[in-house]
Amino acid sequence: MQDRNLSEELKFQFKHGGMHIKLIFVNVLVFALIMLLALIGRTTDQEVLFNTILDKGFTLQTNLRDLAFAPYGLLTSIFSHFSVLHFLFNMIFLYFAGNMFRQFFSDRRLLHVYIVGGIAGGIAEVIARQFMGQYPAVLGASGSIMALFIAMAVYRPNIQLNLLGIIPLKLYVFALIYLGSELIQMTQIDGIAHFAHLGGALIGFLSVQNIHSSSNIINWTESLHQRILGFFSGRKRKGPKLKAQKGGRVAKTDEEYNMEAKGQTAEN
Repeated sequence: MQDRNLSEELKFQFKHGGMHIKLIFVNVLVFALIMLLALIGRTTDQEVLFNTILDKGFTLQTNLRDLAFAPYGLLTSIFSHFSVLHFLFNMIFLYFAGNMFRQFFSDRRLLHVYIVGGIAGGIAEVIARQFMGQYPAVLGASGSIMALFIAMAVYRPNIQLNLLGIIPLKLYVFALIYLGSELIQMTQIDGIAHFAHLGGALIGFLSVQNIHSSSNIINWTESLHQRILGFFSGRKRKGPKLKAQKGGRVAKTDEEYNMEAKGQTAEN
């Protein structure tokens, strides 16, 4: 392994790392921008203006009237964090959940699950807030990460984790504990968007149902993505291949994954 300085290592990781690494980079850049804007606001007499920019530009508004003027919050909010601890916890969770996800699925599928899970989580939170009569702004990657995590817990439930490095726990058990805590806490006023987490979890579950069918929600979004790219590029693009359906393969079999892992050992 060649020696690289910090700048070279970051460039290498962004170029050669998986999609979860690229998503972490995006989250880091957005977090740095948020911190910069907040700092400018605090050190000038324009703090109210910059706080408004942060609130309207990077969060999801759960009040329908405000959401109508800032629908982009459904996307920007899943890359945004205002708290250092919230940011660090989510990035650590994203790294491990994403790394696990990539062992069985493609980077493109990881990106789609992250985005669709995050948007669905946001929609779930907005709907729930209409019944609760409370309209806080929502942000964070938790719904997106939950989609990746639950997808793996459903697809490979018997993967064993070592909780805190010492307690062996099946992945599905860990997922059930986490979901159970979300259900218990979702009616509490604790500043956490529990409905967004559950919305993301639902997408994670659906993403591995009928996984080789074109009706699978992530296969459908991948196909739509390719059609849009094909339209703007002026040429027809091929969609992801599934084994038994039009569109092609989206998931690796265990045998394919093992063969690829053997082939990559020497390179790493």
